[in-house]
Amino acid sequence: MADSTQAHPDRTYPAMITPAGHVEPVPRRIRAYLGGRPVLDTRRARYVWEWPGYPQYSVPVSDVTGGTLEDEGHEERRAPGTVRRHALRVGDVVRPGAAWVWADDAADGLAGTVRFEWSAFDAWYEEDERVFVHPRSPYTRVDALRSGSHVRVEIDGVRLADAPSCMMVFETGLPTRYYLDRVHLDLTRLLPSDTVTACPYKGTTSGYWSVRTGSGTHQDVAWSYDFPTRHLLPIAGLVAFYNERVDLYLDGEPLPRPAR
Repeated sequence: MADSTQAHPDRTYPAMITPAGHVEPVPRRIRAYLGGRPVLDTRRARYVWEWPGYPQYSVPVSDVTGGTLEDEGHEERRAPGTVRRHALRVGDVVRPGAAWVWADDAADGLAGTVRFEWSAFDAWYEEDERVFVHPRSPYTRVDALRSGSHVRVEIDGVRLADAPSCMMVFETGLPTRYYLDRVHLDLTRLLPSDTVTACPYKGTTSGYWSVRTGSGTHQDVAWSYDFPTRHLLPIAGLVAFYNERVDLYLDGEPLPRPAR
């Protein structure tokens, strides 16, 4: 039988390999707050992958001490087992559809635990550090490496950047990203936008740019993190372009555009 983890011939980066339904223990203290109140505090959380991209936390119902769960009478079957939807009540605040309680048929110790929607809380913490967007997967690596590789960026034949070196960011499941010093960009071609995105590994973006060419406007093709997480400090202030939206040349060779 063929190896299901074998790289696809058209892909140039490692894929996510954790299957939906996989469960693992979380060796970290997990806390969540709503309206300034601590709602859950546990060292018994479990990672649960409902899809291969990244996990969510599932915590024992008994460790949800700052709020109450109200059964909404809706049941679903998911890869790890059966779940029932609940609202979360914390004081006068009610978050409908915020929680999913696993039934007795759930896999690997999930029975009696609850998986919250990330947006159900104002803030999540691993130990004493805040976590954004979703839990960090224990199987995802994010490495920033200096490289003397020459990077050229074009769109519709218009040159946007020509850099003699770069900072490469390798993140499991994503194409390699090439972060460039701004002095090597044609800033007259970049139009600032109001877009802001966040990443659990890199932090919150400080800038996005679009590009206008003769064929129209290409929205949000580049971004920057002026204040990345401490793990990705080497990319601070540098600018990266979506491989999927521009033409990238590495040491003079064109890179294939990843599927969007």
